[in-house]
Amino acid sequence: MNAIPCLTIENVATLDGLLADFLKKADADLTIVIDRGGNVISQCGDINVMDVTIIAALAAGSFAATRELARRIGEVEFNALFHQGNGTHMFMNSVDDDTIMITVFGKNTTVGLVRFYASNTAQSLGTLLKTFGQEGHGFTFDAADVMQTPVFAE
Repeated sequence: MNAIPCLTIENVATLDGLLADFLKKADADLTIVIDRGGNVISQCGDINVMDVTIIAALAAGSFAATRELARRIGEVEFNALFHQGNGTHMFMNSVDDDTIMITVFGKNTTVGLVRFYASNTAQSLGTLLKTFGQEGHGFTFDAADVMQTPVFAE
């Protein structure tokens, strides 16, 4: 990830609105937007039921492992993963090179409906996150910054 966006109140409100609209249309319970390292960028829905931080970290690991599986069969990556449970399911999809969207849903909806709306929402999210990075907020990192010898004042 080249830059970690600092979200303003307006940015958060825009993200929350987009995710709330997605949850309503897909009839899902929870959606989480994370970076590929498992850090939560935004979340919407019933977060009291589960530990979002742990889900984000494990989902990022799962996505990374599956990316390597895809490479082993000649694909760049699988851009979506579905985990089916007895009553609760999880759908994860790639937003862009840096971001993943996780959706938790139950028996009230279908994976097809979640996938349909998640695809549209991911496109909107990708565009939105790109504009956040262009607003001049955030921190940028360069490997050279870490490699420089510290200068001490005498």
